[in-house]
Amino acid sequence: MATSKFSKPRPASKKSRAATPVEKQASRDQRLLEKLRELYPDAGCALHYHQPFELLVATILSAQSTDKIVNQITPALFKKYPTPAAMAQATLTELEALVRASGFFHNKAKNLKACATVLERDHHGEVPRTMDELLKLPGVGRKTANVVLGNAFGINAGVVVDTHIQRLSQRLGFSNEPTPEKIERDLMAIVPQEEWTVFSHRMIQHGRVICSARKPKCNECLLAPECPSRQI
Repeated sequence: MATSKFSKPRPASKKSRAATPVEKQASRDQRLLEKLRELYPDAGCALHYHQPFELLVATILSAQSTDKIVNQITPALFKKYPTPAAMAQATLTELEALVRASGFFHNKAKNLKACATVLERDHHGEVPRTMDELLKLPGVGRKTANVVLGNAFGINAGVVVDTHIQRLSQRLGFSNEPTPEKIERDLMAIVPQEEWTVFSHRMIQHGRVICSARKPKCNECLLAPECPSRQI
């Protein structure tokens, strides 16, 4: 039917607002998180342990070492010193001999003995469940505390930032910060809190399998389309 001269003109269609750079970044970050979920649905802690004290010890030993080496060391260590009370009574010489392969064994043995002593003296031999209390233990920093809280107790108090996660966070554009503490804050703002622990495992697994430090396999990486550092 013909339009009458008295008909009201149709309003001009509104153009959709272009996304801001911040919105584009947030959208890209979420696509990367979803892809990590798809790629590593079963990611978990690589350190072997049966109770919180064992995980605490293993994580202290993992500094400047590998999970593989730590997992080779800990069976004999835990057999001889299964509790904080037992480890607190160990001599430094005995501990050093058992943890030597992990590197920096003088300092690690000293920290393990001191940590076990504090656990037995101040916490009835139990590993505490708060960040503040864990950070007061000898040899424990935020990374170790986050590992223990997230994996032994299911408490998402923060995001583990080890060398893999630091490298990948910068390559994937999650953070431009240079220090683990600042990178952790950026990640906590991006990743849902209920995923903080498992996110760390996914990033570590991706760093080991694909995004290595020296020769990242960008041509095999399914995150490459969203990665600002891709080399393909």
